[in-house]
Amino acid sequence: MKRILTCLLCLAAVLPAAAQFRPSYRSLSDSETVTAMREQVGFLASAALEGRKAGSEGEREAAAYVTEVLKAYGLELLSGEDGDLFGLKQEQGDTLTSRNVIACIPGYDKALREQYIVIGARLDNLGTIGYSVDGTSRERIYYGANGNASGLSMLLELSRMLSAGSVLLKRSVIIAAFGSSLESGAGAWYFLNRSFSKAGDIDAMINLDMLGTGSNGFYAYTSSNPDLNRLLEQVNATLQPVRPELVSREPVSSDHRIFYDREIPSVLFTTGMYPEYNTERDTPSILEYDEMERELEYLYNFTLALVNGPKPSFREDSEPARRSSADVVSFYDCDVRPTFFRSNDPSSFLERWVYVYLRYPQSAVDEGVQGRVLVDFVIDEKGKVTDVKVVRGVDPRLDAEAVRVVSASPDWKPGVLRGKKVKTALSLYVEFRLEKKKKR
Repeated sequence: MKRILTCLLCLAAVLPAAAQFRPSYRSLSDSETVTAMREQVGFLASAALEGRKAGSEGEREAAAYVTEVLKAYGLELLSGEDGDLFGLKQEQGDTLTSRNVIACIPGYDKALREQYIVIGARLDNLGTIGYSVDGTSRERIYYGANGNASGLSMLLELSRMLSAGSVLLKRSVIIAAFGSSLESGAGAWYFLNRSFSKAGDIDAMINLDMLGTGSNGFYAYTSSNPDLNRLLEQVNATLQPVRPELVSREPVSSDHRIFYDREIPSVLFTTGMYPEYNTERDTPSILEYDEMERELEYLYNFTLALVNGPKPSFREDSEPARRSSADVVSFYDCDVRPTFFRSNDPSSFLERWVYVYLRYPQSAVDEGVQGRVLVDFVIDEKGKVTDVKVVRGVDPRLDAEAVRVVSASPDWKPGVLRGKKVKTALSLYVEFRLEKKKKR
C-alpha cells in the first residue's frame, strides 16, 4: 500500500511539470470512475515514465503501478512484485528484460472455475527518440496516453468492477498487462507458451487497446468468429450506454493475434486509429473520459455474458483443421519470426504486397461478391512461400486470386528456432471489399 501511495504522490508531482493533465472545473463533477481513470492515465502517460518502451525503467514502473492498483482492488496476483519477468533477444545480441502483470479473479462455479477468460491490455509504448535542433540535443517522448494507457486504465477499472461482483462469475478471470506487446506480442506469447500452465483451459480472450477516443467510434473485432459475433449481437440487443460496431477488418494489430494463433477465440475492443497515434501529441488531454466510462459499462456487461455463457468455439464444424506437422513451426513460436521487407508484422505483408498486387475478379465485382478468404501458407527455410491453401473460402474466384497473390510473394527472411532456420506456418485473411457508391 505504501508503494501505491508513493506512485500517486509521484503522479501529483510529475503532472504539472509535464503539462500532461490539468484539473478543470468539469473534472469537479467527474464520477469516481472517471477520476480514477484520469489519475491512472496521468501517471502511465507522464513524462517520468518516458513512453514505457519495452524493457525500459518506464515500463517497469508502469508494471509496478498496475500491480499495486490491482492489489488495492483486491485481486489475487499471480506474478511477483516485479512482475512475471521474461527475456527477449535483440538483433544486436543483447537481451531485453520485460515483464507481464498477471492477476486472477476466481469463479464460483465448481464445474467452470477451472476454465478461464483472459482480459488483456498492452503495457508498453514507443519510448523516446533523441534529435538535434541547431546543434542542441533534445528528446521527444511518445507518451502513449491512448496507446495504450487508455486500455490499461480500462483494464484496471474493469478489474475493480469484476472483483467487487465476483459472486456473479462462473468462470475464473485472468487480468493481464502484457509487456513488450509492440515487440510482436512477446509478452502475450510468453504468457501462453511459458508462464501460464493452464493455457489449454482458456476459453476466450478480450483485448483492450486504444479506447480513449470514443467520438470516433467504438469497435469490436473477432476475426469473424461466429460464436463471439452472436454474443456481441445478443449483448447489443439489450439496454447499453454504448454499442460497439462489429467490423470485419482488423482496426489494429495487437495481442489478440497471439491468442488467435493458439486457436483461442478472441475479441479486440478499440476506438480505432486517431491523428495522434504514435506521436508525441498522444497525451492525456486527447482522451474522452466520459465516453470511456460508457465503454467500460458495456465491457463489464459483455464480460459477464462471456464468463457465464457457453464456451465459444474457435471454428465452425465445417471448417477444416489448420495444418499440424512436426517439421513446420507456428509463426509465433519462432525465436526469430520471418520478416517481409524487414517487418515481422504480418499486416505489413498484406499492405506492402497483397493489397498492392491483388486483382479483384471483374465478374465478382459485377455480381457484388465480397468477403474475407483465410489463407494458410508456409515460409520455408530459404524464405520462399510454399503450400498456399485456402482454409476458409468465400467464392472460387476470390479464393483463387488470394492463393495467386500470396503464392507470388517475394522471398521472406526465414524464421529461426533454436538457432536453426525452420519452415514456418502462417494464416492470414485476405479481404475483398467493394466500396459503396456515393449517392449523387
